[in-house]
Amino acid sequence: MEFGTIEREIYVEAPPEVVFEVVSSPDHLKEWWPDDARYEPTPGSTGEIVFGDRDADGMVVSLTVVEARPPRTFSFRWTHPAEQVAAEGNSLLVTFDLTPSGGGTLLRMTETGFREMGWEVAVLEQQYQDHATGWDFYLPRLVSYAAKLDVRP
Repeated sequence: MEFGTIEREIYVEAPPEVVFEVVSSPDHLKEWWPDDARYEPTPGSTGEIVFGDRDADGMVVSLTVVEARPPRTFSFRWTHPAEQVAAEGNSLLVTFDLTPSGGGTLLRMTETGFREMGWEVAVLEQQYQDHATGWDFYLPRLVSYAAKLDVRP
């Protein structure tokens, strides 16, 4: 296994405009992925997402928005040290590409940058597996959450 890129494709029963909000807006993001999210969904914005309780050993993760092209693409870099600017080699890049499909949206999520982090092989494999397992858990939550928001008649 190469441990370089995680790719997932899922179909969401909601139009791209709704799905874009679900993957880009902090208020929507925390409904299906982290417990808290604080950033502006505009390129260059920095912030954080939090898993668990921020004040009780929760995991705070830095995030920098790379691209926001509604309703087609949203990407961000994350996992970089808070005191550093996110770049290739110190962060992972997550991209959500949205394509209209039937009455909904085909969402393609790609996470790259694992090999560029310079981790030892065991750490690389563990991080890759943790992220792959995480996306397998959280993306179905995105699907059900987005479907609830779609208010088409």
